[in-house]
Amino acid sequence: MLQGFYWDSFVDTQWSNIESQADELSEFFDLVWVPQSGNCNTTYNVMGYTPVYYYDQNSSFGTESQLRSMISALGKRGVGVIADVVVNHRGSLGVGGSWVDFPAETHNGVTYQMGLADICRDDDGGATARLYNVTGAADTGEDWSGMRDLDHTSKNVQDNVIAYLRFLKDELGYAGFRYDMTKGYAAKYTGLYNSTVAPQFSVGEYWDGNATLLRNWVDGTMVDGKPQSATFDFATRYAIRDACNGGNWSKLSGIGLASYRDYRRYAVTFVENHDTQYRDASSLGDPVHSYVEAANAYILTMPGTPCVFLSHWKGYKNAIKQLVTVRKMAGITNQSATRVLNNASSLFAVEVTGTKAGVIGVYGTGAYTAPAGYKLTASGSGYKVYVSGSAESPWASAPSGTYDGAFSVTLSAISADASARIVYTTDGTEPTASSASLPDGGSVRITATTTLKAGLLSGGVVSNVITRHYAIEPFEAHKATVYVKDPGWSSLYLYAWANDAASTQLNGAWPGSRVTATCDINGERWYYQSFDVATSDYSFNVIFDQGSSSGQTVDIGPISEDKYYVISEGMTNGKYTVTDVTGDYSAISGVVAGDLASQGPVKVYTVGGQLLRVAPAGTSVANAVDGLGKGIYIVGGKKVVR
Repeated sequence: MLQGFYWDSFVDTQWSNIESQADELSEFFDLVWVPQSGNCNTTYNVMGYTPVYYYDQNSSFGTESQLRSMISALGKRGVGVIADVVVNHRGSLGVGGSWVDFPAETHNGVTYQMGLADICRDDDGGATARLYNVTGAADTGEDWSGMRDLDHTSKNVQDNVIAYLRFLKDELGYAGFRYDMTKGYAAKYTGLYNSTVAPQFSVGEYWDGNATLLRNWVDGTMVDGKPQSATFDFATRYAIRDACNGGNWSKLSGIGLASYRDYRRYAVTFVENHDTQYRDASSLGDPVHSYVEAANAYILTMPGTPCVFLSHWKGYKNAIKQLVTVRKMAGITNQSATRVLNNASSLFAVEVTGTKAGVIGVYGTGAYTAPAGYKLTASGSGYKVYVSGSAESPWASAPSGTYDGAFSVTLSAISADASARIVYTTDGTEPTASSASLPDGGSVRITATTTLKAGLLSGGVVSNVITRHYAIEPFEAHKATVYVKDPGWSSLYLYAWANDAASTQLNGAWPGSRVTATCDINGERWYYQSFDVATSDYSFNVIFDQGSSSGQTVDIGPISEDKYYVISEGMTNGKYTVTDVTGDYSAISGVVAGDLASQGPVKVYTVGGQLLRVAPAGTSVANAVDGLGKGIYIVGGKKVVR
C-alpha cells in the first residue's frame, strides 16, 4: 500500500495528480490510501481530519468528479483506493458559533443528520454538556477535545456511518477504509461497520506501541469469531525507528504485531506517516535520514502488509521499486514465515520464506556472508537483500521508469541452474531461446525509450519473463513560466516554493511577492512570472493570493514547464480553485499552409505578449507568421513554431 499523502500535501495529492501516475503506481502497489475526501467547511484543517460533510466530496484535493475519475483510473489498473474514514468525531457548521450544528444531508432521497443525542455526554471533559443539552452515552474510547466525539452506541450514528461507508464504497468506488483514531471508540463498532458494508480491505489507526494492545484491538473487531480489520503496527514502527536512530539493529528482532504468527496478516507495517513525520522528533522522515532505505527494505521484505510513505516514495523511488519487485518475485505475503539468522547490535539478519523463493534481509554495519544459492538483488546504506535461486527468474538492476540519458542494465539469473543464461528483446516482443542472450551478470545498453523483456533460459526452455519499461527523456535546463489570467483583484501576489526537502521559498516569505509582469494574449491581460528549472527532478508549487488581504488560491503544482491558469470565482474550504488551461494556450504546432488561424482578425503575439501584427480574417497560420524570424509565436491562442 502507498500512503498517497503527507501533512499539507495539497499539491502532490491532488486527485488529478495521483491519476496522472496511475500507470506507474499500478506496477508497484495494490492499494493507495488517500486523505478524507469530504468538504471540511473550514480553512483551519483542510487535510480532512475535521470532517463536516459526508456527501459533499469537494475538497482541497479536487472536485468529486476528479475524485471519481482518479478512483476509476486506478481501479481499471488493479489498484484499490483506500478512503480515510474519520468517524470518531465530527465538526459543525458553526452557525452562531455553535459546536453542535451538524449539517442535514439528503442523499438518495434519505436525509441524514446527527444531533445532541449523538454526542458523547462526557465530550471535551464534559464541556459540551455544560454548554448544550447533550444526551448521548458516555464515550466508549478516549476523548478528543478538538471536535465533538460521536456516540457510537447511538443507532442514529450507526445508521449515518453505515450509509456514509456504503456511499464511499458502492458509489464512489473506494475499495476499503482506513479508520482514523480508533482509540476514540470501542473496536466492536469498526467490526459492526465492516461486517455490514464489507470493504475489500480495512486498517485502523490504534496509535500504541504495545503489541498486546494492538492484538486486543484486532480481537475487539471480531464478528462471528473473525477479525474485521487490520491495524497499523506501531510497535514495529517504533522498533525500526530505534534501530535506525541508535544503530542497535537487534531491535528488529520481533516485538511488533507482525511478529505474532496468528496476527501478522492483520499488521500493516510502516516507517512513517503524515502524523509521525511531524510529531516525532526522531522520525525517519524529514530531514532525510541515512537509513530510510534500510527501514523500507525491512517492511517490504517482511510479513505484514507494508505501507510506503509518499515522501519516501518520492525521495527513494528506484530503491523502493526494486524492493517491491523483490517482494513480488519471491512471493512474500502478509503471512510469510520468518527465521532469525543473526541477532546482534551491529547486524540483524532474517530469512523470510515466500511462496516462490526465500529472501534474506541483512540490516546494520556488520559483515555478513550469504549462504550458497542466494544472490544479492538490492543494497544500500544499512541493508542488503538476497534472493534464493528457487525464484528461477531474471533480475534487472534498474526498475521501470524515466531516465535522463542512456544507461546500462545488468541482467542476472537468479536460478539453481548455474548454467542458466538470460535471453532478451528490446522491442517489446516475447524472448525465445533464439533471442539475444547474455551470461549471468551481462548488461544491455539503453539509449532510447525501450520495452525490455528478459527471460531465464535453462534446459532449452525460456521461463519467468520480466518486463521493464524505460523512457529516455533528455533534460535541458530551462525556465518555466507561470501565467494567470487577470482575476480582477486589487493586487496579485505569488507565493512559490520548491519541491525539495526544505520546501525552499522561491518568491519571498508568505504572501510572496507582487506580480507586475503582464502580457496580452488574445486581447486579454495575463500576469506571469518565470522560474529556473535546473534538473530533471526539480519542480515547484505556487499560490496566487491578495497579499495582506484575505483570499488565496489552493496550492498549485507540481510545475516544471510553462503553465496557464484561470482563477475560478468558486471556493473550496475557503480557497479559490483554479483551472489549468495550458492545453488551450501552449500547444506547439508546426506551421501548416492553409491552416486557418481564425475566422476573425488574426493577431500574432510574441510569447511575452507583444502584439506583432493583425492579419485579415481567414488568414492561414503560415501566412500570418510569414516574414517573421524563426521562433515561437502565439497565433489564435496557440503557440506556433516557425
